[in-house]
Amino acid sequence: MEWTREKRYLPYNEWDADTLMHLQSQASRSNYQMRYHLRPISGLVNDPNGFSYYNSEYHVFYQSYPFGAVHGLKSWVHFKSQDLVHWERQGLAIEPSFKGDSHGAYSGSAKQIGDKLFIMYTGNHRSEDWIRTPYQISAWMNKDGVVSDKEILFKNPSHITEHFRDPQIIEKDGTYYAILGAQDEQNKKGHVDIWKSQNLKDWEEIGFLNFTDEDMGYMIECPNLVQVDDKWVLIFCPQGLNKSVANYQNIYPNMYVIADDIDFENAKMINPSKLKNLDEGFDVYATQAFNAPDGKAYEISWVGLPDITYPTDDENWANCLSQVKELSIKDGKLIQKPVKSIESIRKTESKLTDKLIKNTTSGQYELKLTIAKNQSTTLHLAANKDLSDSLILNIDTNDGKLVLDRSKGKKVAVDYGETRSCEIDSNESVDLDIFVDHSLIEIFVNDGEHVLTGRFFTNPENQKISFDKDTDFTGKFWEMETIF
Repeated sequence: MEWTREKRYLPYNEWDADTLMHLQSQASRSNYQMRYHLRPISGLVNDPNGFSYYNSEYHVFYQSYPFGAVHGLKSWVHFKSQDLVHWERQGLAIEPSFKGDSHGAYSGSAKQIGDKLFIMYTGNHRSEDWIRTPYQISAWMNKDGVVSDKEILFKNPSHITEHFRDPQIIEKDGTYYAILGAQDEQNKKGHVDIWKSQNLKDWEEIGFLNFTDEDMGYMIECPNLVQVDDKWVLIFCPQGLNKSVANYQNIYPNMYVIADDIDFENAKMINPSKLKNLDEGFDVYATQAFNAPDGKAYEISWVGLPDITYPTDDENWANCLSQVKELSIKDGKLIQKPVKSIESIRKTESKLTDKLIKNTTSGQYELKLTIAKNQSTTLHLAANKDLSDSLILNIDTNDGKLVLDRSKGKKVAVDYGETRSCEIDSNESVDLDIFVDHSLIEIFVNDGEHVLTGRFFTNPENQKISFDKDTDFTGKFWEMETIF
């Protein structure tokens, strides 16, 4: 299919049901499809949106283009959960339907206000001359999951370009604040812009958030503020960031800053840290975080990157979401751990001692390992019999380094490198909690001090897990249930 502009922005009701059913079947049958993560029913998914707690349940939406592995006319698809692991699909929640979102419902957030869920998102509107106006839009979802009462709140002011999107709604001391990604008109630089309102209808701009003296590139996407252990954490995605400012390899990084406090009225973070990578793997972007009513901070990420293609594009579907992680702070660093309820989908436990860990059958599992100090070894995942084709994890507890290597199998974004690494304590043992879901890997290092997330595309028949040599380790293994 030739993806012309007209095709990408064809209204949903002009697609036939047979086409959609075929795409859904194709995505479901794929050997690379995830089974215990949120993934596309058909077509493409990207940013998680509206991550929130409402009506005694957790809610998350994701941006969806259901007709192919391309970015087209975006909508929101809704899921809800009791435990942040088992998700129930609620179907299409926000479809482009009026002037404000005529060319797509872009990213946004949600917060319970009264007995409804308030939703704020960016509507993509294009004129006949294809000039974009980014409208910030409100909507309300009731307890039946019906979204209504869309309303345009404001658009980009004159000093901000058309790149003005991804509002996060926050309430503090009786005032509502919206945190948006923005590009200034004068210098074409990326910023986090803060707006405020007393009634969720009338909004005024406070200004660009002061959280660093560094140049943040040409755009900031998906800014999120969340409270973690009495600190404020800003999670955001700078585009065009100079690598002298922060070390990263992905086309665009997902980063964070920790501050002692935030002065919303003066748009200033108090004592902010340096920029740090949120995830040290290949594919995490557009992370969305929120504080639950009990104060706990949770996050979920898009596992995919803008402007990158993946092998499953040829199967007409693309991307997925990460598992949910609980956040804490230790020694000035953000700690990201799997939520406790992920254990509920474990099957029979196996204790491991031999260097041949498993020949799996399902391709979806959790593997917990402790690698003893003072050794260097290689763990092969999704491997063939002779280990010549695998996803490779090099573990060096002598010098203190982990390297994840996806150079085998189908190629992904090779211009940005085929390995990712993180430093660990030298001459110390290392704990690894590894989650594999067919073509997705999430590695939690030392109880969440580091996380490496990525997609990989080895031969689906490769199901061997083995070290390349005798290794001093202890471990446990669980197959994981399908959540759908």
